[in-house]
Amino acid sequence: MSITENTVVEIASKVASGELQARQVVEAFISRSQEEESLNALTYLAREEALAAADAVDAARQRGEKLGRLAGVPIAVKDAICTKGVPTTAGSRILQQEGADGKREPWRPPYDATCIQRLAAEGAIIISKANMDEFAMGSSNETSAYGPVRNPWSKTRVPGGSSGGSAVAVAAGLAPLALGSDTGGSIRQPAALCGVVGVKPTYGRVSRYGLIAFASSLDQIGPLTKDVRSSARVLEIISGDDEKDSTTATAPVEAYEAACDKPLKGLRFGLPAEYFAEGLDPAIAARIDQIVQKIRAAGCEVKPVSLPHTHYGVATYYIIATAEASTNLSRFDGIRFGLRKESEGADLTQIYEESRAEGFGEEVQRRILLGTYVLSAGYYDAYYDKAQRVRTLIRQDFDQVFEDVDVLITPTSPSVAFKIGERIRDPLSMYMADVYTLPASLAGICGVSVPAGTVEEQGEQLPVGVQLLCPALGESTMFRAAAGIEQLVGEI
Repeated sequence: MSITENTVVEIASKVASGELQARQVVEAFISRSQEEESLNALTYLAREEALAAADAVDAARQRGEKLGRLAGVPIAVKDAICTKGVPTTAGSRILQQEGADGKREPWRPPYDATCIQRLAAEGAIIISKANMDEFAMGSSNETSAYGPVRNPWSKTRVPGGSSGGSAVAVAAGLAPLALGSDTGGSIRQPAALCGVVGVKPTYGRVSRYGLIAFASSLDQIGPLTKDVRSSARVLEIISGDDEKDSTTATAPVEAYEAACDKPLKGLRFGLPAEYFAEGLDPAIAARIDQIVQKIRAAGCEVKPVSLPHTHYGVATYYIIATAEASTNLSRFDGIRFGLRKESEGADLTQIYEESRAEGFGEEVQRRILLGTYVLSAGYYDAYYDKAQRVRTLIRQDFDQVFEDVDVLITPTSPSVAFKIGERIRDPLSMYMADVYTLPASLAGICGVSVPAGTVEEQGEQLPVGVQLLCPALGESTMFRAAAGIEQLVGEI
């Protein structure tokens, strides 16, 4: 088996035992990344930095030191997560500035995000930064200033977004582990479209310190990996309270990896009717039905449930998220850092306008305008306040359903990966790609997309994802269910 085919858990075990050297591992993934440049999944390949970190891991093992749980594991980091001294631009021109030679240089943060610190403490090695939709605004990874990312299953198709580069990095073997961020489905949807595991933790379970904000009440960092157990290990490491983020949960972090060994039998699954209505690809519905039959045969209860306010999820999300985005992105003004455009004799307002007009892409500008509108005088009550009220109703729907079931099982996406360019000029069609992931984000609960095999689309075999949702801080149950279903899918 090629080194790049190993999972996170396998690599960490082999490096710890000496079967593999960390440098061997890093070199293999660097070589693979260079071979697959046409996918455009990466914005920066940290070759020298990664090799130096690998040598440090190998030296520690030779000295007989105890290695961390991720020692020697390369990681691709979404370009919205701050990495000290390593380029971080959120896929935007606004975080590129002119260097001494007149060429544009990406911003390099002076600090690491909390999740990066925790991974590094366990021996993980940053190997690359992953391409993404600009400021995490997109469902196809076509809005990046670095160009679109291509799905490794079919290079004419999108990988999903906004963490498309992260999903492709894992699916194509550019890294065994990637970090993404999920605001309304930006980990789960690309995970489904690329055939990998993607986890959205409970809101507050993972620190947002060092994540360039899109919508602060929704954003969460999570892992993408080849298998469920690897994601469980990574989430266990990056979770927990952080004094630098007041929104983190103080509840103890449970043993997520150990939960993967618990039997599936006995869990109560709910099938929400609203997720199997008009708009779902029949081939995906049939695939989910096969999995449901396997779950029943494994000794689990499966029953229909209803989440009646799901229908309002897309509208509610695009009011709240754009409102928060318009506030968060106001700091990118061409004055303090990043791109600055200034025509001769320009006043402060002109500098703002020129810098933001050139620095922000079309989709980001659209969302800033939408958010500013819904927060403006005369419209706040009609839109933003009403959306917050509906958000409460959506959360109450989940609370009520979870009194009767342990896990909700749904499709992750209503369709397989669509063609590049197919929806980019139709924002509503693009926004509907996240129709099954948005409600859980609004409710702040945890979710995971698990590969569910493939279906045929126009003569191509393309991945499908099954989404599992659990109550807030229910990650242990979520991983128990995900590991069991991962095994069942392998038997279909």
